[in-house]
Amino acid sequence: MHSEIERPIPGPHGEIPLRVYRPDGPSIAGLVWLHGGAFSHNDIDVPESHWVAGLLADAGIPTVAIDYRLAKDGIHFPVLTDECLTGWEWAVSADLGVPVGEWHIGGGSAGGNLAASVALQLRDRGRELPKSLVLVYGVYHPELPEPSAELRSKLELLPPEALYSPEVVREMNLNYVGGEELLSHPYTFPANAEVSGLPPTLLISSERDQLRASGEAFAAQLAVAGVDVTLVREKDVEHGHLNFPEVPGARRTVGRMTRWINRSGAVWV
Repeated sequence: MHSEIERPIPGPHGEIPLRVYRPDGPSIAGLVWLHGGAFSHNDIDVPESHWVAGLLADAGIPTVAIDYRLAKDGIHFPVLTDECLTGWEWAVSADLGVPVGEWHIGGGSAGGNLAASVALQLRDRGRELPKSLVLVYGVYHPELPEPSAELRSKLELLPPEALYSPEVVREMNLNYVGGEELLSHPYTFPANAEVSGLPPTLLISSERDQLRASGEAFAAQLAVAGVDVTLVREKDVEHGHLNFPEVPGARRTVGRMTRWINRSGAVWV
């Protein structure tokens, strides 16, 4: 069981709403969790945020969900990462029953991008890093890498409406950053960055998902840079599967996240 508290915190662009999920018992680790939605949609009420955070809290992991401003109505980078970074700093300094140094950060889809960006900024500022990154079907490149032959065979089975054309991906990413020159910025898309020194990272991809190509390429980049990385392909699911609690793979993914966090980055997930 767990309790939930909603509260705003001051941020560089105005108040930032948070929802804190606290277990009823003691905790050994906590998670700051960022929802996805192409940088421009969704909030902390979608299953990817609310359902996931509730399950994690029931498993003993205090979870802080950040309702960051979305990339619409003239809002672009760095507003989103600013607010995620501010939420992270609040969580690690708040009295939420998490031992010092045991906070992790993660997110799904666009939230995975934002979580990695927060870690890069903390590293570059000489601040304490998260215990680990927990990145689920994220987008880490301004343009999606070419899929492998195996992934192409999976994508061919999807209906057209489940696929993202290069033009759609570019439009989504350009809307987020607000300017062509920012597509190559290291904090907008983590694959642009030099990634050595990041904390251990769990990358979970959806089996039938174009964004899997980005996750696999980013995992390889982390490994080459000396980062401890675990890459998991969740079978029989499509992009955004955490928004569908009825799908068995969604609960499997939350179980992997739980074991990873409670074991402080265990290889077996």
